[in-house]
Parts: sequence; structure tokens; C-alpha cells
Amino acid sequence: MRDYVLIYINGVRHQIRGQQARLSLSNFIRRELGQIGTKIVCSEGDCGACSVLVGRACEDGIRYQAIDSCIAFLFQLDSTHIVTVEGISKAGQTNGVQQALIDCHGSQCGFCTPGFAMAMTAMQENGCGKVVDELRAGLTGNLCRCTGYVSILEAGLTTEIAEGERMDSMYPPDTMLQDFATHADDNMALVEDNEESASRTYCPATLRSALEVLQDWPQAMIVAGATDIGVRVNKGQTLPETILDLNRVKELEQAELVAGKLVMGARVSWTSVESLSRASIPEFYRVLKVFGAPQIRNMGTVGGNVINASPIADSLPFYFVMDAELELQSSSGSRKVSINDFYQGYKKFDLRQGELLTRVTVPLPKERELLRLFKVSRRLDLDISSFTAAIRMRLDGDTITEAALAFGAVGPTVLRARNTEAYLVGRELTEATMLAAGELAVAEVTPISDVRGSEDYRLQLTRNVFVKFYLEHQPDAVLV
Repeated sequence: MRDYVLIYINGVRHQIRGQQARLSLSNFIRRELGQIGTKIVCSEGDCGACSVLVGRACEDGIRYQAIDSCIAFLFQLDSTHIVTVEGISKAGQTNGVQQALIDCHGSQCGFCTPGFAMAMTAMQENGCGKVVDELRAGLTGNLCRCTGYVSILEAGLTTEIAEGERMDSMYPPDTMLQDFATHADDNMALVEDNEESASRTYCPATLRSALEVLQDWPQAMIVAGATDIGVRVNKGQTLPETILDLNRVKELEQAELVAGKLVMGARVSWTSVESLSRASIPEFYRVLKVFGAPQIRNMGTVGGNVINASPIADSLPFYFVMDAELELQSSSGSRKVSINDFYQGYKKFDLRQGELLTRVTVPLPKERELLRLFKVSRRLDLDISSFTAAIRMRLDGDTITEAALAFGAVGPTVLRARNTEAYLVGRELTEATMLAAGELAVAEVTPISDVRGSEDYRLQLTRNVFVKFYLEHQPDAVLV
């Protein structure tokens, strides 16, 4: 049983033990290492000023992605190589991204600039960001209050990183990869018990070991992406005494298309799902593109979105109308539950003591099925939904033979509108039918008024999505 987290930071090896492993990555970098180029602004993963690169072992070496270091804990990052803004260039010099930001006047106050440099470097590492739309999408997780972004985009489009500035050139991966492989099968227990503090953080290497920990410590907080937990801790909450971290459980990382179904392990990142669904489920991909920001999608997980049980979770309406299946495992066995039966109230669900969500299986839309997903928010990218919905219909000619409707942000859980579904079956898909369905649906939802929208606003949106669905499936419709 290993008692430390193994991390390389800018090529330097670190072993981190006990309570220190519960620090956020940004606090460790800044306070413990004195590398203050990484800035902290929002502490929520919204502004991107704290962006760093995290490198993980892959088939052909180490792959680097940008993450928000303010909401990532050290215990999540075992066997990774972290590169900060101090580490993307050789001593006393600038790399191609940094120089382009200088030449194009892409910095004013400078507080956001390290984060932009890291996000751009990540895109360069992965061969993207070379056209303006791609660059804009890649920078949605980075905010600037000074420049207006034009000069930053110009810098990104003119950037070319020299081969010697690539991470594998600056930090040859062989030694790190060998070190990571040597420690890959270790179960980790980071325990501290003294007069000042007591904590237990378990980081198992296998699903079996994870279930054994959960059996012994059923009250443990389960952590994967931690993008929500990290925010809560930064806002004053404390981590519980016992944590079960799943970041080293490889069995939960598989995502694939099998027999007309999307099968995702609970720890699969949204970046992986986005890539997999681009061709196979374009409607889901359209929503995933604005699901958080790249830094969030690189850490956030499929299972976390399900277990967080938020009524505004962007993935859930899609799962509901597709009748997704959840696999739940414990040390005594496994069972499968329809997601439509899983939620029993606000933040309450059918998860027994000692059980862990391990897999989500989503059937793909079939031929002659129409699917549309809706997300309404104050801004397009990186925003919490005010309203979500999913509509799936199967047609025989113009007649609706099957209908599935799900709405989010209109009650304590995502809601299936069963009465409205029953009304639609057997009727023709016309504007009049959809107007009537909208009126029926508002009787099934119970929205509240809050900072993101009023009750009346959400009731009107419930009506509107039916007409929008109809209009967008006309032959001359232009989807936006």
C-alpha cells in the first residue's frame, strides 16, 4: 500500500503525503513551490487564469491537456506530469505562444495571460486551434476583461511552436513513463491522524479494491473529476474525513460504441465522450461542445454528472429519453437500473450502501427517430442551464408512433412528461399538435423562480420547445 502521490511538476519528481495531498494543485504550485505565474481569480474553474497542462501516459507517450488547477486536488493526479507557465519555455526565453501574445499585444493587465498561454500551448500540443472557430472553442474556458479578445485570437492564429518547444522535447518522457508504470498497480492510502488533523484518502488501482474500500468506509465521499467538489471547497466547505478517489481505476475509463449503444465507464471524461459522439450522436455532440469548457471537460466525468443528481445536469435529459441503463456494483454483486427509475427526489437516488456507479449505457437513436436536445442559458459557452429538454420521436410517415420527453430545471429532478408522451402517440406531427402538447406539458412540470429564470419563463420555454422541435424538423429548417 503506497502512502504518497507521485507527481512530476516541470520535470521535477515529487512525493506528496497525508493531508498535503488534499491541497488543490494551484495552492501547492503557488504556496509550496513558490511558482506564482499560475494565477487564481474565480476559484470556480470559470476564468482559466489558473490553467496548467496535465500530462498522462498514453499509447505513444504522454498526452498533455489543459485543466483548471484551482479545482483539481493533488490526490487526483497521481502519475501525471504537470507543466505550469514557468515550464513551457526555456529559462529566460519565451515560447512561440508567449511571443505571439507579446507581438500581437494580447495582454493588458496580464492577470489572465498565463492561462491563455497554457490553453494555447495545449491546443498546439494536440494539433488544433489553427482556424478561428477552433481557436475560439478552445479558449472558451479563458476570460479576459481587457483586450476584447481580438488580439488574443490574432496571437493564437499566428502561433507556431518550434519542435524543441514541444513538451516531449523539453521533458523527455521515458524516465517518467517508466516511473509511472512501476507504480501503476499500487493501491494508495494517504492517511494522517494526529492532534491537528485526521484524514483518510484512498486511491485504489482496481475496481475490486475500490469496492472493498467502499464496503469498509460506506460514508466515504467518492471523487472522480471533482469539478463540483473543488468549487465547494474553495467557497468554504471542507473535505470529509474519508475520501475514495477513482482516478486510478482503469476499468472505469472505457468508452466505446457497441451494438448500437454508447457504453461509458463512470470515470470517462467529457472530452472522451465529445470525441466519440462527434460522428455517432451529432445531436449530443452539439450540446457537449458547450458543456463547460475544455479545461472542465478534461476533468469532469460521466459518472459525476449522474451522481451529482442536479436537475439542470446537461446530459440527463438525453439519457432519460434514450432510456439509458446504469450499472451499479458493490462487493456483493452488480445490478442494472434504468435511469428513469434511478432518481427518487432532489439529490436522492436508488443507490444502496456500498454501491458504486460503474457504467452508463445509452442506446443510439434508431432509423426514423427524431432527436433534439435543448439547452437555454444566459450565454452560449460555459454557463449553467436555465432550462434543458430532450425530445425523441419515432414516426411512421407523419404519424408519431413513439414519444419520449424529458425536462430539466422545472422540478427537483429531471422529469419525464408521461401524460404528454401518451397524448402525442398516434397523432400527426403538426404545429397544432405540438402547440397542444406544450400546454399539456406545462401541467406536468413544477418550476421555481431563481437567479437563472422565473417560473413563468420556464413554463414558456416548456411550451416553446415543442414548436421549436417541429420547426427544426421541416425540410427547409436551418439549425442554430
